Amino acid sequence: MNTKALRYIAIIAPIPVIMVSLLLGASEDITIEKVFSFLFFGDLTDSELIKTILFHIRLPRVLLVFLTGGILAVSGSAMQAIFRNPLVDPYILGLSSGAAFGAALALYVAVLPIQLSAFVFGLLAVGLSYVMARKNNQVSVVSLILAGIITNGIFTALLTIVQIVSDPFKLQSIVHWIMGSFHTASWYELQLVILPAFAGLLVIFILRWKLNVLALGDEEALSAGVNPGRIKISILIATTMASSAVIAVSGIIGLYGLIVPHIVRMIFGVNNKVTMLMNLLLGGTFLVIIDDISRSFSGFEIPIGVFTMLICAPFFIWLLKKTNTGWQ
Repeated sequence: MNTKALRYIAIIAPIPVIMVSLLLGASEDITIEKVFSFLFFGDLTDSELIKTILFHIRLPRVLLVFLTGGILAVSGSAMQAIFRNPLVDPYILGLSSGAAFGAALALYVAVLPIQLSAFVFGLLAVGLSYVMARKNNQVSVVSLILAGIITNGIFTALLTIVQIVSDPFKLQSIVHWIMGSFHTASWYELQLVILPAFAGLLVIFILRWKLNVLALGDEEALSAGVNPGRIKISILIATTMASSAVIAVSGIIGLYGLIVPHIVRMIFGVNNKVTMLMNLLLGGTFLVIIDDISRSFSGFEIPIGVFTMLICAPFFIWLLKKTNTGWQ
């Protein structure tokens, strides 16, 4: 199957996946057959209950999951491009743990805006990883990964302190953030995410063609009339704003921004003008499928972060082996 056909499939795929996801759920009173009959045959049996479950519980959740998956994939791809490093993503650089700490701190203090706090600490985490890894105006693969591990450790420790001093009700919300969960998804949370998420995506999509120029190196980018420093900062702020917005409501979804961009590049190539849209669509679709599994796998909901880590960790190990990353 050629790339053009795969591109059309990727564009169409979210629609059936979202439709099927609306039929799935743990409710014993509302079966798939009842939902299907209501949607396609106008069956009015339990219509009010079905409407509530479909349009006030499942639909906002599915849309929020799709947006989160797309943003994490786009952010991971953009970070890999600006750092010219295939092993970078929001989780590796500490953005996820920084944003989660910011959100937890805002919840504990109760005077800080959650989105703003998540953005500030997410940006601080990425900046800290980059500064620690930078030496002689160069950033190696191993140095950046080690710096990200240290940054993750710092913000995880700070997050643990917030957990210890929090009351049991706030602690429960923080624990769900750490594991990654969409069980509290609602139209209100979706409204909170949309503005910063789309603002960040808009910047990335406007500048995506310049990522191709950055891939040639800073000197070549300057000769082509592109200011690499300004572009990197703009994209880094945009990715942090978009990622921290979804992390503030979804929690830490580990390594997702690493695996999807690589899958997209394997299928569609390295042209960022094309791959950014594919990352958005496939990233969102894939996470919706994982979320369907997490909430249908057993009688109770398993945090989605568990499934993404189990899937992405082996892929990350394979990637390390394939790229021959060592101490040199």
